[in-house]
Amino acid sequence: MGHDFFENPECRYFPCHQGDIEDFNCLFCFCPMYHIECLGEPGYIEIKGKLVKDCSRCLYPHRPENYETIIEYLRLLLVEEI
Repeated sequence: MGHDFFENPECRYFPCHQGDIEDFNCLFCFCPMYHIECLGEPGYIEIKGKLVKDCSRCLYPHRPENYETIIEYLRLLLVEEI
């Protein structure tokens, strides 16, 4: 693994989600898809009458094999091809 994987077991929040901690990618500590359509499967919860994205069970950005897909998705968004 190289530039597409980072793990920080010293972080007090590690792991921030349940899952396989042997392959837990911290590179996207804050999901780059939180404010856009997500490639994962986020849930939604109601807070004060508004729906809010709940990523607490989503592991998509933390799986090493999804790095290239996320980067390509973001690149396409930047050039407005999606």
